[in-house]
Amino acid sequence: MARSPNLMAIPARTLTVPADRIVQSIQILRGHRVILDSELATLYGVATKALLQAVRRNSERFPEDFMLRLTAREGELLRSQTVTLKTGSGRS
Repeated sequence: MARSPNLMAIPARTLTVPADRIVQSIQILRGHRVILDSELATLYGVATKALLQAVRRNSERFPEDFMLRLTAREGELLRSQTVTLKTGSGRS
């Protein structure tokens, strides 16, 4: 029987994100400071889908007011406010 690799032996990836980069990601929505899931995934260097899956699997770790869903109109407004479009996923 083959042994699985010891995951503890794999060094954890250290994430260092400059504070100003995080501040630039914060937006005000409904009177709250928020970071969009796509932006948070970018900061962590993971796909948005993977971030959302991890949050769903660990939902008990987050307070009820941790997340909110954008309305279609809010999504449109936030997209129109974006100065620099990101590449990929059908964007310029």
